[in-house]
Amino acid sequence: MSVFSVEFKVRDYECDMQGIVNNGVYFNYLEHARHEFLLEKGIDFAELARQNINLVVVRSELDYKASLTSGDKFAVTVAFEPVSKVRFGFRQQVIRQSDNKVVLEGLIIGTAINERGRPAIPEQFAAQMGA
Repeated sequence: MSVFSVEFKVRDYECDMQGIVNNGVYFNYLEHARHEFLLEKGIDFAELARQNINLVVVRSELDYKASLTSGDKFAVTVAFEPVSKVRFGFRQQVIRQSDNKVVLEGLIIGTAINERGRPAIPEQFAAQMGA
């Protein structure tokens, strides 16, 4: 399983009153990394939407292991994982670069909704993902 990675730096406004990244902000990091991963695979999320194929998240499992603080540099990894005929997964990690500490582990389950509002993974999507 190949692993894709995107680098980030924590911005001050992403931190809460405790001085750590707010737990909800991690969803943004993970989503951005997935979009970059799809682009790397030749899949344009916005173009799919214009074709009435909408990739949606149906389940998120996140395990918070440590905290990031303002200025921390980190990477978000993405690895694709087929789940079923109509679902796919993304195994993701947030890794702080200063000590290679895994800050978060997640599994995001998604599907594609077609123009009729039904789950359906387009053949081209599956082929590009290597599923």
